[in-house]
Amino acid sequence: MTKRILGIAALSLMAPLSHAQTSVTLYGIIDEGANYQSNAGGKTLYNLTSGVLSGSRWGLKGSEDLGGGNRALFVLESGFDAGTGALGQGARLFGRQSYIGLASDKYGTLMLGRQYDSVVTSIGLFEVGDQWGGYITAHPGDLDNFNNTVRTNNAIKYQSNTYNDVSFSGMYSLGGQAGNATGNQVWSLGTNYARGPLSLAAAYLTARTPNAGFFGNSSASAVTSASVSLASPVTTGFISAHSYSVAAAAGSYAIGRATLGATYSYTRYSDLGDLSAGANPHGYSGTATFNNVELNAKYQLTPALLIGAAYDYTSGGSVATSTGEKPDAKYHQVSIGTDYFLSKSTDIYLVGVYQKASGVDSRDVAAVAAVNNLTPSNSNHMATARLGLRYKF
Repeated sequence: MTKRILGIAALSLMAPLSHAQTSVTLYGIIDEGANYQSNAGGKTLYNLTSGVLSGSRWGLKGSEDLGGGNRALFVLESGFDAGTGALGQGARLFGRQSYIGLASDKYGTLMLGRQYDSVVTSIGLFEVGDQWGGYITAHPGDLDNFNNTVRTNNAIKYQSNTYNDVSFSGMYSLGGQAGNATGNQVWSLGTNYARGPLSLAAAYLTARTPNAGFFGNSSASAVTSASVSLASPVTTGFISAHSYSVAAAAGSYAIGRATLGATYSYTRYSDLGDLSAGANPHGYSGTATFNNVELNAKYQLTPALLIGAAYDYTSGGSVATSTGEKPDAKYHQVSIGTDYFLSKSTDIYLVGVYQKASGVDSRDVAAVAAVNNLTPSNSNHMATARLGLRYKF
């Protein structure tokens, strides 16, 4: 009897120890609010939408201690519309993230699955859209993917630990085309530096036949060359590009309660006219390019109250068409916002955006204002405002 009691006691002591080595966490964000848009296809629009500042989501993440500073980990994250309950990211169950990996205190982390590319993880946090502004303050059409409109399927990604204030990452996505090892492939590299008030970053991304292999990853169905996976008039005319690439750099500097930041991206839609990639009704050839510069600032008035402002400029290079050099659109965008935390988990925010366009856009027509993820204007200007409530758990 004494031995049995001692055995039960020993097992009861071991159980908490075993449990402590493995953890699974349920987490999420619910973001819902009211919107005003001055020119939604020619009409004033008032509506409720979900996930502007932070995409509404729920997820599971877990890790298991393997010993020696090594861990197994996983993340399953599902996006949804808080107003309707519908799944996001092309109605995928775990469309935001879905990966498994191994992490080491010495060697870094290796992850396999649906993930964020290195432009997102290295540069995204410097863009105002990933701070206090939300997707309506992202660059027109999120043309450089700083705001993480597109995730990458079938990806192998390595994220280093931080060494002497420097970290780096690399990602390669297997295209999944039978008999074509490079078809639909995506790869990216990124590096970050942070010391004291100064933070810097640089990244590069490239994707083959991006209409299907990259932008098509937001669709619930298989994307073909007849599909249009780019909805914004800023870029939708360039789906026949054989490749897409983004070179980006960013930095920020904190001065007391204020933080000043800047981002730059150079985006290329190369070898236009590849009909195996997408339709080309305007007879485009050569390369379409965009230069984007964002300047932003935020100030922490109190521990609970933040204010911010940003200016963004996008310039498109001229593209060869069957009738001559045309698309060369330019976009000016100004954003202001404030965020007030009612508690550690709940905040209320107000954001306003004004955009003006000029030149000729990717559809080979006069450029219209196209605030990211909103109904495009029918003229060259647009204003929008968002009052939202966000809860994190």
